[in-house]
Amino acid sequence: QVQLVESGGGLVQAGGSLRLSCAASGSIFSFNTMGWFRQAPGKEREFVAVISWSGVGTYADSVKGRFTISRDNAKNTVDLQMNSLKPEDTAVYYCTYRRVGLVEYEYWGQGTQVTVSS
Repeated sequence: QVQLVESGGGLVQAGGSLRLSCAASGSIFSFNTMGWFRQAPGKEREFVAVISWSGVGTYADSVKGRFTISRDNAKNTVDLQMNSLKPEDTAVYYCTYRRVGLVEYEYWGQGTQVTVSS
């Protein structure tokens, strides 16, 4: 089992910044991919960004150039720096984890709310 705990959500004005953090604990496999998805009210959960164990990040087109994902393998943490936030970024953001070689994400955090006011 792997536990994921997110922090850093909140309320911010459009154009502002927030930094989300996710701490993983439990039976962590070194070669893993971690990242973030989000779900806005009335919408399906969507991909935001993920980062491989080697530090390679992949981003949704909607956040490229504004969000940066990073990780600290020694601490088993992954961060999402969100800049130039827009009202459409408002959602619950979920941290996720999967071992290398798997397609489906195995574990999810409880989510943290991000609200961007116009």
